[in-house]
Amino acid sequence: MAKKRKGLFQSSLDRIELVGNKLPHPATLFAILALLVILLSAALQPLNISVEHPGEEGTTVEINNLLSAEGIQYIFTNMTSNFIGFAPLGVVLLTMLGIGVAERTGLISALLRGFVLSVPNRFITLGLVFAGIMSSVASDAGYVVLPPLGALIFAAIGRHPLAGLAAAFAGVSGGFSANLLLSGTDAMLGELTIAAAAIIDPAYAETMNIAMNWLFIGVSVFVLTFVGAWVTERIVEPRLGTYKGDQKEELEGLQAIEKKGLIWASITVVIGIVLALLLVVPPNAPMRGLEGDAMEQIIRSPFMSSLVPIIAILFFIPGITYGIVTKSIRSDKDVASQMSDTMASMGTFIVLAFTAGQFVAYFNETNIGLVIGVYGADFLGSVNLTGIPLLILFILITAFINLFIGSASAKWAMMAPVFVPIMMQLGYSPELTQMAYRIADSSTNIISPLMTYFAIIIAFAQKYDKKMGIGTLISTMVPYSIFFLISWMIMLIVWMLLGLPLGPGGPLEYHP
Repeated sequence: MAKKRKGLFQSSLDRIELVGNKLPHPATLFAILALLVILLSAALQPLNISVEHPGEEGTTVEINNLLSAEGIQYIFTNMTSNFIGFAPLGVVLLTMLGIGVAERTGLISALLRGFVLSVPNRFITLGLVFAGIMSSVASDAGYVVLPPLGALIFAAIGRHPLAGLAAAFAGVSGGFSANLLLSGTDAMLGELTIAAAAIIDPAYAETMNIAMNWLFIGVSVFVLTFVGAWVTERIVEPRLGTYKGDQKEELEGLQAIEKKGLIWASITVVIGIVLALLLVVPPNAPMRGLEGDAMEQIIRSPFMSSLVPIIAILFFIPGITYGIVTKSIRSDKDVASQMSDTMASMGTFIVLAFTAGQFVAYFNETNIGLVIGVYGADFLGSVNLTGIPLLILFILITAFINLFIGSASAKWAMMAPVFVPIMMQLGYSPELTQMAYRIADSSTNIISPLMTYFAIIIAFAQKYDKKMGIGTLISTMVPYSIFFLISWMIMLIVWMLLGLPLGPGGPLEYHP
């Protein structure tokens, strides 16, 4: 019997998987990139390439050779500081200390289940996508909780379980960069963006904060929720047809102890928010800024510079409260153990931070990023590729790269030192460049076979369809990816045309 010939789409997926699987581990990739920067600096320095520093009039910048005596000394004497000084390292670990306790006590899981189960059947698709998008505040917990829960709920109410799984997966993964709250993603990407902006304008970088995209991502939640629900009910579910499997499901609500824990945790959240507001809102508040009008005193305040520890605390205290009520925490040893387990799970990120820290530091020390930024901006200006077409091209390029490199922080650590300076040279703010990156990175997560949780989602789906494979899952998720990307780009274009800020202190344009 002749082997069935694969179509263009399936063949393309196979090639993506093949190429992606041949890429080294992100930590190894950054080590290779760091080595290439060293060699490139040695090759370019004799060419006497120089540019005028865009942020310092009259200052000429040249390539520094890291294979010179001074360069070699820099490599060895700064290896530790490059690691410790890697922008996202401290903020991610601190944020995860708080979020980790909330996750490991069961608070996050109970909150997600309670919300989805409380939504009326006619709004269940909206509720599922919304919960998926909001789950990014708890890092990767949504991947484990919501897709199987979505499948279970749809099966229990007589709908196709894979449609429920797809809706939840679309929200969790495709909407990862949208949220009503600030999360570890904002801290991680924000610190990388701030560091990249400092290449061009250190003074401007000091005024930036991790809430730079908050307004845009908040509105994005509602846009993506409706788009995701529409795609589910109008495209995905009709394509799947009637579920004919024998897998029947029954929903189990939250236990009384879980409900009690949620109530007490909610009380501590409200108290925490009120106390946080008292730190910055009153005129003489201790963490309020001193310059400008009332709004500027809040935006340019120590409070905005302290969002990472505040976020950690607002997860940590409710997590402990829930754990005490539900008896998952019986002593301080349990809290310490949960925090230790969270840090243990961050081992891969810490290894990645070491090699990525060296790459970013070498890139800055050699001035290669600054030179590329100046020449890149001149080239784009000479071909008149600016404005909305430039941002759309950047989004599409990033979306394609995301098919091969799944880690958002890894990609941005490589791309930010190049693209942020280029865009600043063209008059676009680092905040806008970061938002364009987040749109692209988030939209194609759900069709990348190299995404960390892709195999887990397939395993969940195979409970209802034994034949489910990579191609089948991707073909199911492609409509979400396309409509998320298109709707998000349209939203960004409208946002730019209206001249709205992306967040507190997050302008669209950059003016030196």
